[in-house]
Amino acid sequence: MSFALDPRLAADTLPVGDLELSRVLLMNDARYPWLILVPRRAGLAEIVDLDAVDRAILIEEVAAASAFLRVLPGVDKLNVGALGNVVKQLHVHVLGRAIGDPAWPGPVWGAGEARPYESGVAEALIARARDALIGTAKPAPKTA
Repeated sequence: MSFALDPRLAADTLPVGDLELSRVLLMNDARYPWLILVPRRAGLAEIVDLDAVDRAILIEEVAAASAFLRVLPGVDKLNVGALGNVVKQLHVHVLGRAIGDPAWPGPVWGAGEARPYESGVAEALIARARDALIGTAKPAPKTA
């Protein structure tokens, strides 16, 4: 079995690129700067399903995504979670929150409707994320 991105994740996100372990995605919701890391391993549902080496790599990738998001304008707090209640495939949400954002202080899930990025805005954020996280690595494919 090979890695394939869950169709719901593919539909709700824009590809950023691949880190050592994870595919990096941008949630297509302009209300929040929101990255999703999906370990490119087949059949995983929980962090504990990763072997020890991959768990260590994942936490470093989460830290890198967090460092990128926390310096963006308006980010007051980071939320990191691997819920998997709707999409079973292992994925980690890393999102920047602002005091007074549309869901503050509650969780973002179920708080209003996603607002897709306007033309050019997502591309600029993706370029910044690629520069900060991936460097010269190839962008992730549009579908997997």
